[in-house]
Amino acid sequence: MGENTQEGKGCCHSMKTKVRQEKEYKDLIHRLNRIEGQIRGIKGMVEEDRYCTDILIQVAAVNAALNSFNKVLLANHIRSCVVNDIKDGKEETIDELVETLQKVMK
Repeated sequence: MGENTQEGKGCCHSMKTKVRQEKEYKDLIHRLNRIEGQIRGIKGMVEEDRYCTDILIQVAAVNAALNSFNKVLLANHIRSCVVNDIKDGKEETIDELVETLQKVMK
């Protein structure tokens, strides 16, 4: 599997795509499945009228898991998409990366 990006027209988001290596794909999906399970667990805690502090601790765990997911995805993006675009002379990718980092780091 290799990289495959395409430009598309969208309202406000890029319509580029990327074919991920099997290992990267499985890792990302595994992380998202765990996060999804944590969210369902939090919903269950609210439905069971669990104590606020217990729920807040679980929410903090989800935030940490999402931050970890973002770090892995960002590292993969820089190592593949950004590097390949720069090699291809597409320096506007640097501006896109900076803009993305500013949004992610709010």
